[in-house]
Amino acid sequence: MKNEFNLAFNEVLEEKQLPKEVILGALESAMVSAYRRAVNASSAQHVEAKVDPETGKVMVFAEKEVVEDVQDERTEVSLQNARKINPTIQLGDMAIVESTPANFGRVAAQTARQVIQQRIREAERSAQMQYFERQLGEIVSGVVQASNPQTTTVGLDMKAEGVMPANQRIPGEKFRVHDRLRAIIMEVKDGSRGPQIILSRAHRNFLRRLLENEVPEIYHGIVEIRAIAREPGQRAKVAVSATQAGVDPVGACVGVKGMRIQAIVKELHDEKIDIIEWNPDPVIYISKAISPARVSGVYLNEAEKTATVVVMEDQLSLAIGRDGQNARLAAKLTSWRIDIKSVVEATSDTLARLQSEPSMRLTADFEKENIIRISEILAKKSEGRPITPEEYTTLAQFVDRVERRSIERQRAEDKVNSEKFAEARAEIPDEAFEQSLDVLGLPEHVFVILTEADFTTAGDLLLAMKLNPDKVLGLSGIGPKAMQGIEKAINDVKLKKELEAPQVAAVVEVAPAAETAPVVESAPAVEVNQVESTVVEVTAPTQPEGVSEAVQAEGAPVPAAAPTEEAAGEATFEELFKLRPETFRPGSEEEDKSDKKGKKGKKSVEYQFDEDRGEVVGRKKHKRGDVDWTGEDW
Repeated sequence: MKNEFNLAFNEVLEEKQLPKEVILGALESAMVSAYRRAVNASSAQHVEAKVDPETGKVMVFAEKEVVEDVQDERTEVSLQNARKINPTIQLGDMAIVESTPANFGRVAAQTARQVIQQRIREAERSAQMQYFERQLGEIVSGVVQASNPQTTTVGLDMKAEGVMPANQRIPGEKFRVHDRLRAIIMEVKDGSRGPQIILSRAHRNFLRRLLENEVPEIYHGIVEIRAIAREPGQRAKVAVSATQAGVDPVGACVGVKGMRIQAIVKELHDEKIDIIEWNPDPVIYISKAISPARVSGVYLNEAEKTATVVVMEDQLSLAIGRDGQNARLAAKLTSWRIDIKSVVEATSDTLARLQSEPSMRLTADFEKENIIRISEILAKKSEGRPITPEEYTTLAQFVDRVERRSIERQRAEDKVNSEKFAEARAEIPDEAFEQSLDVLGLPEHVFVILTEADFTTAGDLLLAMKLNPDKVLGLSGIGPKAMQGIEKAINDVKLKKELEAPQVAAVVEVAPAAETAPVVESAPAVEVNQVESTVVEVTAPTQPEGVSEAVQAEGAPVPAAAPTEEAAGEATFEELFKLRPETFRPGSEEEDKSDKKGKKGKKSVEYQFDEDRGEVVGRKKHKRGDVDWTGEDW
């Protein structure tokens, strides 16, 4: 038979809904506090308490010093008593011995009551905090305990309380005490009096959780909720898609005769819900998001993420909705800025663009005949005369043709711009986008202006200068003088890079005489004052890099061969002469006169490029008598 302690202990466990270890820990901590207060023990002294859950017996153990003569029983124990617990203990050691005072149970019950209650409350709060943190974003059910215009207090599981602010309630809802309601946990905060749980029925995730509970296909992942736009208590739009072929996502959410969606509508205080099928094509998706209105055309401006929706005049009010609610929810659902126009309004705007914008000139010429017809219909409408359905169809087709041409032209321009961007980006090294603007050495005020305009690297500035210099010039504080400084800084950096690059010098090799081309000499001259000439034919170089073979004629250095006719535009004779002038310099008269010991003087050779023959020819000059070198006798 269980004793009174055991019965009371089990009752506390059931009431507080706490683990057994938590209650025992609270009791033991309370016994330690009671012991310290009863014997006036120091807080530095180690004290433990053990509670038997079956009998309720309490035992206290305290750490004491082993001495021969005990002076203070609170902190000292004799060697004889200490060796009953540990036979190897010595004097001066510390031992943990039982120190339960007489009648400790009654004293502890009176002094430890508040400590036990405090520890149990702390344990309850910790358990509540952990439980509701796991339930964050989930639906919970509770009973209304109190309600006023500002807040509604709801009793939840584990004796916790949730608070629903007025802005998280569905407009028009009124709760009475003891009413049961469902809400999602929006936030859990740790407060001084326990966890603060914020509930919501107006959040869009509340509708998401209701759909998951009511539609098994959503719960099992066969149907996926793509987006939700909601105005609590009035209207909501939900975009769904199927993850398996052959499944109708809209039909699965609506249910047979609308039973599934009606249960959700009733829970949301008769809030209207539009279920639409999600589509990856923005045109189709936006057309369905405008439902229940019928759409004539959707035209996108992807650069600004704006959609122009054209509807018939009888569908205009339905597409916009009360106070713009339908258009507003469609924009939230699709994440596009939606502009809704009637066919007549869209036609007027299109006609004005054709007449005013230069970029629409080609389209205006193409639609020249139709513009007259369209103008007549618009004039008829402005006069208040009725327009036939066929004329409305003509207006819609006109707007569709012009808008599609405009979209195609914009895409072509975007393609050209992207190609220009790619070309400009390819000319700039990747290292430039890793270097700061400091490398350009710009003035301080120019550097600050460019940095504030989001030009963070040198590559960003170089790219902007290549694509659109007017963008930089249009910055506040940047004028023509500053632009000249920016261009000079960029050119200086480029010049520095080119100078630092390794230079590859052209090399002209002089080949041995045996490998040279054959030499054809003219007939020997007999007359005095005649200059003999020798024609030296030099073959074109076979090396791809322009390295030519030299021809040596009678000891005189011979220049490298000139390029062929195909390569004549790449390197001229003058350029080759500048490259190696010592190769093309003729022998001087002093060299001829210096050799007096039977050696022939070196003959002067002049080399020229013969345009008729397409090759370099060398002419030997022999002075006979007093022939003038400046003459034309060769």
